[in-house]
Amino acid sequence: MAWTTSDIPDLSGRTAVVTGANGGLGLETARALAGHRAHVVMAVRNVEKAEAARDDIKQSHPEASLEVVALDLGSQDSVRSAAATMRAAHPRIDILVNNAGVMAMPEGRTVDGFETQLGINHFGHWTLTAGLMPSILATEAARVVTVTSTAHHMGSPIDPDDLAMERGYSAWDAYGRSKLANYLFGLGLQREFAMRAASAQSLIAHPGLSNTDLQVQTVVHGGGGRGAPLAAWLSAKTGMSAGRGSLPQLRAATDPQAKGGEFYGPRFVNNGRAVRLPVLRRHNDRDIASLWGVSEKATGVRLFSDDGDAA
Repeated sequence: MAWTTSDIPDLSGRTAVVTGANGGLGLETARALAGHRAHVVMAVRNVEKAEAARDDIKQSHPEASLEVVALDLGSQDSVRSAAATMRAAHPRIDILVNNAGVMAMPEGRTVDGFETQLGINHFGHWTLTAGLMPSILATEAARVVTVTSTAHHMGSPIDPDDLAMERGYSAWDAYGRSKLANYLFGLGLQREFAMRAASAQSLIAHPGLSNTDLQVQTVVHGGGGRGAPLAAWLSAKTGMSAGRGSLPQLRAATDPQAKGGEFYGPRFVNNGRAVRLPVLRRHNDRDIASLWGVSEKATGVRLFSDDGDAA
């Protein structure tokens, strides 16, 4: 049988943090978690939009427990501040869904000088996860779910000598690189948890082709090139709804049978029911080690306090 939100267990007493919870997959993830009685922290850049999203969730789930925290993943200072705020308010965090992201953006830089897509999609979530790690480790069987994409197959590992892709920028190559970083981060984090005998688990998920505002923004910002309008049209005509697209990350976050290191996505690559997928990428050990070194050096952040200051 197909896995649906009705399979989510009662989440009473649990705290979940969802990045980008003001729209698309993040909104539907927050809606489902709150609908099953988790307290959901909506970590977002656009607070006004998130407040409207919170009101929308409460229309269908009047008893939903929700809070909004400002988080700009493109600013390391903002990420550190948001993590400190959430950690202080929630000494225990059961679920972290690293969902927010941008796609096929024109060449640009974050306020910290990182290439935009890598800075937001990976470095932002790296520092956020590190900042929330004390609350994650303090919680029995906490889960961290990092959202990647089928585009990780076209991504190349980060070149430590060319973080900004100055040797030849391509919006889609940069997106694939950032989504490969998400993929490797999720797998690498599970290895770190296992080495520390932590009960926390790290999983990865991808939504397939989903009709969300991510495709629209790609067209608006122009980074996707001539093919962006067609991609947006295909998403609108053949893509899954945001609700269906959110099912893989929801399953990774809540299915009692899911385990650390697993990968969830649509059955038929970009469409279909949410299922466990094989982890196919080769050379993970080498690429994960490289990602860890690059991420620590770029952000100045280590994920675990026993390795140094993690926030």
